[in-house]
Amino acid sequence: MEERWVDWKQSTLFQNPVHESGVECFETEESMKKFFYSTKAAPFVFICPFVLTVVVFWLLPIGKSVMMSFQNVLQGQDEWIGLRNYRQLLNDRVFRIAVGNTFKFTVGMLLLLIPLPMVLACIINSRILKYTKIFKTIYFIPALTSVVVAGTVFRLIFGEGDRALMNQVLQFFGGESVKWLRLRTTGYVALLILACWRWIGVNMMYYIAGLQNIPAELYESASIDGANGFRQLVGISIPLLKPTTTYVLTISINAGLSMFIESYMLWKGNNSPGNTGLTIVGYLYRQGIEKNAMGYASAVGILLLLVVLAINMTQLYLTGFFRKEENV
Repeated sequence: MEERWVDWKQSTLFQNPVHESGVECFETEESMKKFFYSTKAAPFVFICPFVLTVVVFWLLPIGKSVMMSFQNVLQGQDEWIGLRNYRQLLNDRVFRIAVGNTFKFTVGMLLLLIPLPMVLACIINSRILKYTKIFKTIYFIPALTSVVVAGTVFRLIFGEGDRALMNQVLQFFGGESVKWLRLRTTGYVALLILACWRWIGVNMMYYIAGLQNIPAELYESASIDGANGFRQLVGISIPLLKPTTTYVLTISINAGLSMFIESYMLWKGNNSPGNTGLTIVGYLYRQGIEKNAMGYASAVGILLLLVVLAINMTQLYLTGFFRKEENV
């Protein structure tokens, strides 16, 4: 009797759909655990968010921009026009002005935002100064400041009136007031000062991190051999900071070629006198947003992307970045 009862109970359990669904859920959970705990599948799971982000927010927009650059994008319809946008772009005088301003600004940034942060980092790392944490904080605060606020303040500093801060400095030394943002040279200086004020602390922190990875024994040996601070800087710090310099150079090139907000806020708009502060991204904004010429603006963006890639790939090749990868 008991054996019949056990057989009936087991047959009922296995025929019960609720029990079957429970078994299926258990098997699914076990398969999911095996998948996520697998050493082969785990790397793909971790990089999946990054890959999706790149595809959705980078590759797809670039692909769409490439298509739009060959079109005349109108409201509700797209007209295929081939290379007309690119031909018009290369013959546009205003675009050439924007390219010249951008490259001049980028070169000025590279001449200032690489040596100055390196020297400041070496001074702070050498323990000549006391309270180095305070200096690090002071230099890094501009990077945390809103670009809108910084641009507004610098526009007041370089104002046209006699009561503007820079004009008061000139008057103190016997000079005359200058219309800083209306002249090409002084406007370039003002924009460069704003960029250096904002980014010099960030680059300094990169160099401090690089200096802290250099073994202290090298400096001690150099001191025993009679090398002073300058010879240690030239013979030890600068050569061993080459990876950091390559990184800082790359991000500085990107920042210079993509600069827009600083110029927009300094001149209180995208229409500076004589296009003094117009950059490539500013020209893109003017065509795409202000004039609603999205196809033409897409051509500007694609050309800028190619220029940035070409410059960065060239400088990475010249600095030996790819040779290191080959030797690994």
